[in-house]
Amino acid sequence: MASINVTEMNSVQLHQSRMAMLSESIKSIAFKKQQITKEFKKGDEVEVASQELGFIGSYYAATIICSTGDDYYRIKYKTLLTDDESEPLEDVFSAAEIRPVPPHQHETMSENGFRLYDMVDVFDNDGWWFGFISAKVGDEYYVYFPTTGDNIAYPPRVLRFHQEWSNGKWIFLP
Repeated sequence: MASINVTEMNSVQLHQSRMAMLSESIKSIAFKKQQITKEFKKGDEVEVASQELGFIGSYYAATIICSTGDDYYRIKYKTLLTDDESEPLEDVFSAAEIRPVPPHQHETMSENGFRLYDMVDVFDNDGWWFGFISAKVGDEYYVYFPTTGDNIAYPPRVLRFHQEWSNGKWIFLP
């Protein structure tokens, strides 16, 4: 009996250790700005990284309207609206807060779906939020968001594997 309890305790400690390690990794990625490796042009489809407290680690679909000079761009959001909700919100961001839209993943999705500790983006609240799979219950995946401390269940259809734009190409994080 004692060996089962020790094994269970080691398993819990390993899970907590892995969650802490992934949390620190995600926070370091979410709080850094992208390397400026791409010049955008009018009409480019992009994602904008939010650097606002409570929104860090989220990306929002947008279209480049124009360059405003010195590596800044005016963008029009696809999912965020003005306060009166009459039209898409526009804003200006530095190139370090903008990245191209990641490639579609239907070809790269695991046949078995997501696994524990996979780094993922979740489409929620009008944007993509960066976190990792912390559990699976039934058909839903729990995703932990280190920048907000939330752990929320989602169906797989709103998840994608997280990718980082690095040196002009998309990479999957280990």
